[in-house]
Amino acid sequence: METIAVIFILTGLLFDLGGTIGILRLPDVYTRLHMAGKLDTLGSLCLLLGLAVVNAIPLGTAELFVSGKILLILILVFITSPTATHAMVDAGIKAGLTPWRKGDMRR
Repeated sequence: METIAVIFILTGLLFDLGGTIGILRLPDVYTRLHMAGKLDTLGSLCLLLGLAVVNAIPLGTAELFVSGKILLILILVFITSPTATHAMVDAGIKAGLTPWRKGDMRR
């Protein structure tokens, strides 16, 4: 059980690291938001799932209750993070921010 939790946590950290590198390296706001929307959400989900598993290992009532709360947070992140990313991209398009094209300077 602890091995599964460690695998989830390390996978989450790997996805979050990839998202961070993408935010730093990609050329414009749309590609950065794409990277943040995908990898950071998946990384957060893996981390929260790993924490829920670690917390539930003693199998007591209180531990399962806290793990249930963590799973509710996981569902909240799964719903709100892509929705917020979509809203930010939509606001950028409405504000007239043009997407990066090959040959353009980084913004």
